[in-house]
Amino acid sequence: MERLLRSPAAWIALLACVLALAGLGLRGIWDPDEGRYTNVALNMLDSGDWLNPHRSHEVGHWTKPPLTYWAIASSVGLLGHTPFAARLPSALAYLLIVGLAWRTARRLAPGGERIAALAYATMLLPFASSQLITTDPFLAACQALAMHAFVEARFGDRSPRRWLALMWAAFGLAFLTKGPPALLPLLAIVAFDLLRGARVRHRLFDIAGLALFVLLALPWYVAVIRGNPGLLHYFIGDEVYNRIATDEFGRHGEWYGWLQVYLPTLLFGSLPWTPALLRWARGLPADLRRWRGREARQADPAGLLLALWVLLPLLVFCIARSRLPLYLLPLFLPLALLVARQWVAEGRRLPHWGWIVAWAALLLGLKFVAATMDTSKDAAAWARAIRARVPGPIYEVNAIDDLPRYGLHLELGVEVERLSLAPQREAPRFNPAYDDDLARELAEREPDVVWHTPTAHLPKVRERVEALGYRIEPLGAPYRDRVIFRIVAATPR
Repeated sequence: MERLLRSPAAWIALLACVLALAGLGLRGIWDPDEGRYTNVALNMLDSGDWLNPHRSHEVGHWTKPPLTYWAIASSVGLLGHTPFAARLPSALAYLLIVGLAWRTARRLAPGGERIAALAYATMLLPFASSQLITTDPFLAACQALAMHAFVEARFGDRSPRRWLALMWAAFGLAFLTKGPPALLPLLAIVAFDLLRGARVRHRLFDIAGLALFVLLALPWYVAVIRGNPGLLHYFIGDEVYNRIATDEFGRHGEWYGWLQVYLPTLLFGSLPWTPALLRWARGLPADLRRWRGREARQADPAGLLLALWVLLPLLVFCIARSRLPLYLLPLFLPLALLVARQWVAEGRRLPHWGWIVAWAALLLGLKFVAATMDTSKDAAAWARAIRARVPGPIYEVNAIDDLPRYGLHLELGVEVERLSLAPQREAPRFNPAYDDDLARELAEREPDVVWHTPTAHLPKVRERVEALGYRIEPLGAPYRDRVIFRIVAATPR
């Protein structure tokens, strides 16, 4: 035990666990993203339908494959309906990558295992992602496992075929997490094998490995496409083509958008290790010129692979017109490995533990600040406000021409829907803006429903409600410029 406590590996593992798990449930679910993913996962638990993701009992949610929802639903089902349980899968994905950083550094940055694991564990963006409910931590973990398996197949000394089979299995899980973007690291893998020019011990596109990929990645797609005519067109058109070639989603699609999003993400997201990466970037042009020669590529295969692992996916992200900071999360493992290589090349030792503890304390402080922020995104605060106004049972909370608070599904244990005031006659079949309209929702006559709408919309909502034969009963004072109310049948005159 004493020897274990003196081990840097044990202390780095402990530090990563503290960063990932301490205060994980302090903050309520934040809308829209955390609330949306949690809501879909809870709908799976409530309905027992783990095949078709739903944002409400009427409307499917097809923007992402189901692996993230399955992980969240499983965690909540085992540990209870808490923010901690909903976020735990993201934290575990982060911890898995910390371990893979150590193991992959044994091949690509020998002697830098501790630095690689410590760098990933303490970089700002990976740490922040471990506290968020999104698909990106799961995608990053699956891609990290795939790339680690490839590294073992090409740089290790045993069982290349098994490692390549694991690589394809991990890519299958990644595809089940986010679809085609999951395969971006294959660009680096194929380019690396082609540029090396050496005879490899086992083919990359092996029948057994590809079969594993197909068995893991495709059955869900086949099942839901067969059960939902037109879904294939939606997947290819909206979720692939529109995200790459158009700015339909309003995510910094301008030609300079990649500079606005990705440059700050790389500079600040890699803190406190940014200086080491800047030193690597300064030497990159010389490395690229050197790698024109086959002998140089053969002499430094690890450096070549890491450069391709970062640069080729980054190029695709810059070309695509849908751009968000977390898209770059899978690149932070190779960035941590590059930090390790840089430190080993410079002969630097592990940073002083006092400095590491101070930085970790700052990161943990950010958790506390986020948990105490007064923000309209906090579904826990919304749940308290609604419960204070509605002491009785609540079955559903509906937003009328307002942003739905999907986080209330976890925080308040209710269903959540987004409704339009105007009739919805020609809504898109897949992922419409609204779950239903007010008239049809009222016709269902569901009990114990609470509604909210922006204060400025209340006169129009009241007029429409009264035209349908009902009246509004406000519940207390407005909350965050939203009126919370019930709708009851109008009293006959």
